[in-house]
Amino acid sequence: MPRAIPSRRLPRHHLLPHRTARHRAHGSGIKPLRTSDLVLALLGVVLLGGLALLAALALTAGASAA
Repeated sequence: MPRAIPSRRLPRHHLLPHRTARHRAHGSGIKPLRTSDLVLALLGVVLLGGLALLAALALTAGASAA
């Protein structure tokens, strides 16, 4: 009776191409920050601060009402 799975392993090719390491001397420097990235980061910080402030107010209002 034949087997459904072959007994020997089939060779698999690499799914991702091999990338050589690039050093700083070869021109891979730090990318400059875009203004839109800075605005989005600032907006995220402001929103998180606002949520923390609302949570603090809710906790203090709940504590004083009890």
